[in-house]
Amino acid sequence: MKRSFINQRIAHARQFFAQHHFRLPPFAAWTPGQWQQAGPEADEIRRCLLGWDLTDFGSGDFFKEGLLLFTLRNGRLHDPAYPKPYGEKIMIVCEGQVTPFHFHFDKTEDIINRGAGRLVCLLHNATPDQKLADTPVEVRCDGVLRRLPAGSQVILEPGQSITLTPYLYHTFFAQPGAGVALVGEVSSVNNDATDNRFLDRQPRFPTIEEDEPAQTLLCNEYPPAA
Repeated sequence: MKRSFINQRIAHARQFFAQHHFRLPPFAAWTPGQWQQAGPEADEIRRCLLGWDLTDFGSGDFFKEGLLLFTLRNGRLHDPAYPKPYGEKIMIVCEGQVTPFHFHFDKTEDIINRGAGRLVCLLHNATPDQKLADTPVEVRCDGVLRRLPAGSQVILEPGQSITLTPYLYHTFFAQPGAGVALVGEVSSVNNDATDNRFLDRQPRFPTIEEDEPAQTLLCNEYPPAA
């Protein structure tokens, strides 16, 4: 993925968030130069991987299979220095842009349509060998229990949410024709290093071609404290 593309998508995300009156914290605007000067007071941002996150899951086609996220808050498992037991993200999902099938071993999360587009979620239980099960799915949407056939779609209108529990395979995309979706996530602690199980093994973070200077850094690129 080219750095110029990352810069472009983050600039678009800033405009989209502002359009929908979603305000980001101050460190969202820190430049690479500011990060070079930041001391240990910013270690929570570094260690808990807060901030910008953009991936194509190794597909090479961000708009077909990809996601842009900003992690607003998060803890760090088994680290008493960062004891928050929760995380929160805001995401932009383009029309037809798929986040591949995956589940979490530990994390429970609410995925929320924060007020734009329609988000389509497909659901399967996981088999003991971590494949897609053909068994009925039980899931709660805004506190209401739903029992659905395997592979069912749940469409989230603005304001609606779904609770995704461990070992529940899910994939999602913004419904074509309904516009780009503004999607929130509220969860237990997020741990991308060990808690994600993709149905097809995929890299979580992109390999970057540095064709121009970074305007801001992704959450996995922060330098150590000055």
